[in-house]
Parts: sequence; structure tokens; C-alpha cells
Amino acid sequence: MEPATSQPTVQDRIDPESKVPLDQLLQAMPGGFNAISDIVQRRAALKAALATMEAPENENVTREDRAVPGPPGEPDISVRIYRPKGVEGVLPGVYFIHGGGMILGDVDGEDAVASMICEQVRAVVVSVEYRLAPENPHPAQVEDCYAGLTWTANNATELGIDPARLALFGGSAGGGLVIATALMARDRGGPALCFQMPIYPMIDDRNVTPSSQEITDVGIWDRAGNIEAWAWYLGDAQADTYAAPSRAEDLTGLPPTFIDVGTCDLFRDEDIAFANRLMQAGVPTELHVYPGAYHASEVFAPEAALSQRIVATRVAALRRALA
Repeated sequence: MEPATSQPTVQDRIDPESKVPLDQLLQAMPGGFNAISDIVQRRAALKAALATMEAPENENVTREDRAVPGPPGEPDISVRIYRPKGVEGVLPGVYFIHGGGMILGDVDGEDAVASMICEQVRAVVVSVEYRLAPENPHPAQVEDCYAGLTWTANNATELGIDPARLALFGGSAGGGLVIATALMARDRGGPALCFQMPIYPMIDDRNVTPSSQEITDVGIWDRAGNIEAWAWYLGDAQADTYAAPSRAEDLTGLPPTFIDVGTCDLFRDEDIAFANRLMQAGVPTELHVYPGAYHASEVFAPEAALSQRIVATRVAALRRALA
């Protein structure tokens, strides 16, 4: 009788090339970012870490920061508008929502990704700066995102955007807000959207899936950090459709969707389940599950072959959707 083999740990299943920077992070910061209890200090630590990985500013795109109207009765919001240099005429539009678990992140931190999409997809990209929790709990985030989307659609002519080719893109919390904003646009009668790309979206506050219990102590985004972020995000409120899109009962009428997630990502199971529900609702849906990828591994290990495949697949899908 052969001896029983032990189950591989999550760490064992991570793509070896992508794991190198993750190990370095944990050595420099035991416990990862979630070990920093003060949210202001945690934001500063993340910003500093991203700065060390910052690529040179993309000179093939122009940038313009503007203040635009926020939700009714709320402060203005900031957007950053990207346009590929030397490309004339009307272009498709990508409304970009940054990640950070609803508590971290900003437009600056995802400037490189927004610039890359602008250049490689040849699209006008509008990146929105929404309010963060815990200072501003739900629904501040999705209302800010919806206000920015509405401004973008209403000003499509000035921005050089083809209103028939307007898509949403965002990762993690940004992915959850992509879906929430699309639901809000559907329910409020616009703006019209041709496509959405929620990347490993944060969409379920219940933390009951196998992957939500399996991914612990990895240093990037694990169970304890997710539970904490949802508590801050919701405040004293109960999760609704726009906070946690997994709770949405009706997914019909959403735009064609592309979702990707890694097998070592806490959001794996909720994202796969949501993609299945989209298909069942008749929404054209493309789902990619990457063996060995952890949450945002392509951000922390951009040179890894797996990361390059992930990014190339997204860009190709955006090009097809916006052609």
C-alpha cells in the first residue's frame, strides 16, 4: 500500500516565478500589508511599495486631471483622462476603476496600467478617484463611480469617445465596482455599456466559499484582510446588490463580460460562480482561471511568464470588444 501524500499548501501551488516578489515582500514586511493595523499607515506602505515597482511614465499617452461633478449633494470627484499620442479621431472609451479593497489605492497607483491600456488598445481611458472606506463607507464608492461614468458618457464628444464603444475595466475592488456600476447603469437607464472587464473582482461579503477560507497568510489579500475590509466598507449597513454584486438576483441586461482570476486567489470561487451565473442569465461571458496566480500576481511579478500571458489575454479581449 502506497503512503498517503499530503495536500499541497497554497504556497506550494503558487507559480514559482511569480512567488519570488511575494516572498521578498513577506521578508521585508512580515504578515504583509494587512499586518499594519492603522489604515493611513497601510496606505502609505502600499504606495511606497508600488513606487519601488513603478515603470517610467509612458510617453506615448497624454494625461489630463479634471474635477467633475460627484453624486448629487456630494463633493466633486477627480478623473484622469488618457489619450494615445498621435492617434486622431473618435476612439473607444475605457472607464477605469482602481483596486484596493475599497480602503486603499488611488489613480496614481494604477497609472501604469491605465496608460498601457490606453496605448495598446488605442482607447481614451478615464480613471476615476472615488472615496475610500472606512472614512466613506458604501455607497460612496459606487455612487462616485457612477457619477464619473455618467460624466464620461455625457461628455463623450468632447473626450473623443465613441459612445457606442464604452467599456468598464477594474481589478479587485475595482472589479467589484465595475460590476456594481454596470448594475447601477442598467437599473438607472444608462449610460450604455458595450463591455465590462472585472479582474478578480471583490463581490461577496459573506466569506463562505472554499477559496475564501483556504487563502490565509499569503501576505497580499487573504481571509483576515478581506473580512476587515468588508467590515470597513459596509460600516453599519447591510450589503446590497451594489455593495456585493454576488447578492444580485437578476444579472440579465449586463454587458458582455470578461473575468479572470487565479487558483491561489481568495476571490477564485466567488468569481467562478458569478461568471457561471452571468452565462445562465444569457450574458456573453469569457472566464479565465490561471493556475498558480495569486491576487494581483501580475502586478507584483510583471516579468513572470504567467503575468505576461495574463496581461496579453486581457489586452486582446479589450481590442476585440472595442474593435
